[in-house]
Amino acid sequence: MSVFSKLLPGAVATALALLVLSPTSSAFAQSDRPTQGASVLPTGGGAALFDASDAVILLLDHQSGLFQTVKDIDVAELRSNTVMLAKLATLLKIPVITTASEPNGPNGPLMPEIQQFAPHAIYVGHKGEVNAWDNEDFVKAVRVTGKKTLIMAGVWTSVCVMFPALDAKAAGYKVYAVIDASGDPSEMTSRTTVARFIQAGVIPTSTNAVLSEAHRTWNRPEAAELAKLYALVAPNYGAVIESYQRASDVAKQTTTGAAAK
Repeated sequence: MSVFSKLLPGAVATALALLVLSPTSSAFAQSDRPTQGASVLPTGGGAALFDASDAVILLLDHQSGLFQTVKDIDVAELRSNTVMLAKLATLLKIPVITTASEPNGPNGPLMPEIQQFAPHAIYVGHKGEVNAWDNEDFVKAVRVTGKKTLIMAGVWTSVCVMFPALDAKAAGYKVYAVIDASGDPSEMTSRTTVARFIQAGVIPTSTNAVLSEAHRTWNRPEAAELAKLYALVAPNYGAVIESYQRASDVAKQTTTGAAAK
């Protein structure tokens, strides 16, 4: 069980606290007010969060062969969380750069869901490098985006994510490592990787946190679609939405029937 899997009940509780209304309720309706994104508000809100308008998502080596070596997180959960990042990027128009290490060898091809749900993703393959940041084309692709906040996930966390994360941090980028959209051969490897991230100033995070930080407010036109993404990172919340919607429908039918009499 991964570090973040152990914290899943708490994450679900947080999601429930944030999402007490159905995504079909009036609170999720489109607003005429401009979306604030992750800008800092007069209250100081957002000062410690990443700015989605300044972010690029880097999905590193999510390959079928490497998935078979992952032991610190369930692979289905890893893939689902990666899909959420791809969908979030498309919804909020966040750039995505992908890469793969020897896709024609035992590491295997990239999971096809990334391109399916983030068709705008740019692919920059390795040229034999273990570290994507050793690839000039990859670094150039990052620089071209003009973004200074890098949100990284990949397989293995201890190599494919950590090496470019450390180099990007040294190059002046603000770097987040999405641990539950990444995987390693063992729980021990994952723990030592997170420790090294923290020592270097790379910020370990989760898909639920990335979604919530990018989301920031329900007063935005994408609110209903964002609500659906929470069910990907917290499947139990999907059941909460369904049960709430059903209860709301029954209540409306009861009220309508009573008024008709």
